[in-house]
Amino acid sequence: MIRHLGANFHFIGPEVDARWYDAYLAGRDQAVRLAIVDAACNRIIGCTYLTDVHRINRSAEFSILIGEPEYWSRGYGTEAARVMLAHAFDDLNLRRVYLTVLAENARAVRLYERVGFTREGWLREAVFKEGRYRDVLAMAILEPEYRRVRCGAQ
Repeated sequence: MIRHLGANFHFIGPEVDARWYDAYLAGRDQAVRLAIVDAACNRIIGCTYLTDVHRINRSAEFSILIGEPEYWSRGYGTEAARVMLAHAFDDLNLRRVYLTVLAENARAVRLYERVGFTREGWLREAVFKEGRYRDVLAMAILEPEYRRVRCGAQ
């Protein structure tokens, strides 16, 4: 599963984890981190984030992970993305939500396009993973686009 993520893998020991948690608590006004739960069995199956929330630019970076493969392609990611975008635009009053994704991760790209993200750019050989450089796709959705997609989806 880590192979599908755009970020590089780094070993995290207890000291690094503790520093990350302290920084997380100090910057909670700049991020929203939510678990994705299968309500039928109360099982955490993934997470979704809005990070680097910038109040002046009214923007944030979006990410999502469904960590349990048996939950892939069952609509959980789409629903979680829609809920997080509603929070971003309706509650946080953001103007722009952006992300980067491995260009070869077709499943993720389809999800992002399904909920209204637009391709903005191609970053060639931007990430080194599994012994080779990989291309990254930059995508974003603006508030008016979100409104159009939301109204069309109902």
